Amino acid sequence: MGVRIRIFTDGACRPNPGPGGWAAYILRGGRVQGLSGSNERTTNNRMEMTAVLEALRAVPRGEVTVVTDSLYVVRGMTKHLASWQTGGWETRAGLPVRNRDLWEAISEVSGDRVRWVHVHSHAGHAWNERADRQARRASIAS
Repeated sequence: MGVRIRIFTDGACRPNPGPGGWAAYILRGGRVQGLSGSNERTTNNRMEMTAVLEALRAVPRGEVTVVTDSLYVVRGMTKHLASWQTGGWETRAGLPVRNRDLWEAISEVSGDRVRWVHVHSHAGHAWNERADRQARRASIAS
């Protein structure tokens, strides 16, 4: 078994839409790697997704656990993605799936190697709180 990799992510955007930031912390082999970025005009969901995407791009192939406070990301990847892909990227209501570009990109880099874990935001989870602070700082800097 390879090195255990855990990724903690968060996104921020205030107002929403508006300037946004994202952050991710990658823990592997006793090391921590932090990533963050911003966008001048975006949404909170896009920042949540960008954090996941950029973190997954930064780690080698192998099993990964992604921990996020975004139910949008967790539910999208675990409950809706397959039906969106087979249903022509439309919701059950027949509307286009929002953020399709990011869903497709995350799906491509994650494959079947990712375990998705949801944590409640602002509930004292140390790495989630750290990612939240960094995402907010990045959004202000954009």
